[in-house]
Amino acid sequence: MTPLPVLPDGLEFVRTTPELDQLTTPAGLLGAHRTAPDVWGRLVVHIGETSFAFDDQPATIHQLSAGDSIAIAPQRPHRVILTGPVRFVVEFHRATTDTSGPPSAEVVDLDGTALPGTTAERNDQS
Repeated sequence: MTPLPVLPDGLEFVRTTPELDQLTTPAGLLGAHRTAPDVWGRLVVHIGETSFAFDDQPATIHQLSAGDSIAIAPQRPHRVILTGPVRFVVEFHRATTDTSGPPSAEVVDLDGTALPGTTAERNDQS
């Protein structure tokens, strides 16, 4: 089995999503999407199992179980594939050397549209 990608050294934690499950996972996470240019993601499975795919490697589906996590490089297209009962979170991290502004935790669809519950959408609503 291929090892799961891990976060590189030198990142700082920005925020995490609320715990999601097979009923509360936003539809945007189930289709191809990506993080903002400076944001790393990490999906962490707490309970159950799920599958995960990088859409630039469509033939590879990663199976994740409780205790597993997978790192997601900035702007790398990916999606969650629900396979049954699961509880997971998505953490957001960025390089500590990035001083270009406040940390973003935006998750965008491949067309650049911010997904529900992400930074850009919350800012638009204020």
